Amino acid sequence: MSNDDRPLGSRLGADRFDRAVHPELFGEILAKRLLAFAVDAAIVLVIAIPVFVAVLILGVLTFGLGLLLLPFVFAVVALGYLALTLGTGESATIGMRLVGIEMRTLGGEKMNPLLAVLEGLVYWILVGLLTPLVLVVGLMSNRHRLLHDMLLGTIMLNSTELAELERSRGT
Repeated sequence: MSNDDRPLGSRLGADRFDRAVHPELFGEILAKRLLAFAVDAAIVLVIAIPVFVAVLILGVLTFGLGLLLLPFVFAVVALGYLALTLGTGESATIGMRLVGIEMRTLGGEKMNPLLAVLEGLVYWILVGLLTPLVLVVGLMSNRHRLLHDMLLGTIMLNSTELAELERSRGT
């Protein structure tokens, strides 16, 4: 890879995504993340309602067999939403874009659909097992990373400041 093709994290060197060196990347991350989650949850709910109704109709047409799909409607819609939003070149869901944050790997790469789905799965599994501890980790983490971010090697950053940093580094 030439220097210009390397991800941002690699070009930044040892100070990549270091809060002491680039505090602007982390300002209000937890609050923005909470607001983004609320927006995204509302969007997923709005999308899930017609899917739920379609599965109910399918259940009637299949004499109840289609109703076996009902418990999976919300999960499938939510994971599909993550794959199609967070897993794209924007590296952010609609809620994240509204509040000006995006997720990257620690190496600076943008998210891909598989990693986006894994983010969602690991988050919900950890919330189910540990409830508030998943979020408390973010308060104690220097870069406000949540437990699932740490496990998957991802980080949430302010989009505008990240774009400015990329421009200033000649990317």
